[in-house]
Amino acid sequence: MFSKKLLVGFAVLAMGIASAASDYKVELSQATQVGGTELKPGAYRVEIQGDKAVFKSGKTVAAQAPATVENGKQKYSETSVSTKASKIESISIGGSTVKIVFAP
Repeated sequence: MFSKKLLVGFAVLAMGIASAASDYKVELSQATQVGGTELKPGAYRVEIQGDKAVFKSGKTVAAQAPATVENGKQKYSETSVSTKASKIESISIGGSTVKIVFAP
């Protein structure tokens, strides 16, 4: 009985960690495009949902785009957004080894 409770406790903890790990905060300083949608400057929450990244402003979905998550070898010191021609190519998440890469 004790081992079942312990197993359930670990499962709940693992799910909590997994859900928290797929939600990141990003600040855009200028208008940029992702997935064919223009994002205005401001703060966004980026959630990874399967094979796409969802940008939210508050509770409103601002944009969605195909994306993959890569894990680097070293932690990024700060969150940075890489763009080309005002389109987001990738987001490196500060304090982690996570990099979100967007399809061209």
